[in-house]
Amino acid sequence: MHTPLSLIDFCTRYPDETVSESLQRSVEFAQKAESLGYSRIWYAEHHNMSSIVSSSPAVLIAHIGAKTNTIRLGSGGVMLPNHAPYVVAEQFGMLEELYPGRIDLGLGRAPGTDQQTLGRALRRDPRAAENFPQDVLELQAWLSNESPLPGVTAMPGFNTNVPLIILGSSMFGASLAAKLGMPYAFASHFAPQHLEQATAYYRENYEPSERYPEPYCVAAVNVTAAETEEDAERQTALVHRNRVRAMLGRRGQVLNDEQLDAVVDSFQGRQIIDMLRYTAKGTGEQVREYLEWFQGHAGADELMISLQAPSHEEVLASMDILSEHWDA
Repeated sequence: MHTPLSLIDFCTRYPDETVSESLQRSVEFAQKAESLGYSRIWYAEHHNMSSIVSSSPAVLIAHIGAKTNTIRLGSGGVMLPNHAPYVVAEQFGMLEELYPGRIDLGLGRAPGTDQQTLGRALRRDPRAAENFPQDVLELQAWLSNESPLPGVTAMPGFNTNVPLIILGSSMFGASLAAKLGMPYAFASHFAPQHLEQATAYYRENYEPSERYPEPYCVAAVNVTAAETEEDAERQTALVHRNRVRAMLGRRGQVLNDEQLDAVVDSFQGRQIIDMLRYTAKGTGEQVREYLEWFQGHAGADELMISLQAPSHEEVLASMDILSEHWDA
């Protein structure tokens, strides 16, 4: 039996597309994933990004939960230092009551945005991330049957025991997840540098908990699957160009096509593209072979797939091809 496959949906908003249209595509994405048997879908908290509209994972999960029936839905993740643990417990406790047994709560400590938005719009204390371990434990307590504060109950939330997963792209998350005896997910789809070191440390230093006696590791990987190797290469080249354009756009650099060509081939461009180092691309057979290698390389119990394609139609086609060949 193959390793379970799950999906990340960044709720991408394409040029000249409305937010409403993007969100409707996320519903279509989830419904198709459910019909194909994918394990779950995660949504990430991002702020002040015109091309990503998943700023509120809890609200998005509530909407998509009502449009689907069985697939698990979760955050990948909620950036916990942006919020009071009590409020997150209420939100995800409500989701668990609405969609029993279908909700996951992945937790990160990054801001999910730029410093201007972080300090002035979100009004987050830059030092809030230092409290992440304590905030995780507090949130876990709010979701249990033992309130961490006498006379205060998270309702809904109390005794829902929503599964918590520690997210990370460095040794910090691996160390914390191992110490707390929690599942761990590594963001190797955009931060490949410490994958092997982090997942190995997590497994070797895991301290069993009552709920999770064994470690459970999720590793994220990009996939571009197409009918032919040539088409996968074409799609990959466009994905790389779009990634470079988007990254520089966030830094205030607007490039025409000629300038973009030059940057893509530069050292700076190669650095940005290397963020997608772990990418399975090609035909269904080629993608399956790569993912089988990657699963062993990462020591993963589950693969979180980030489908990379230049259009929504090609994303859905890639989802189809992957499902067909992974189950074959």
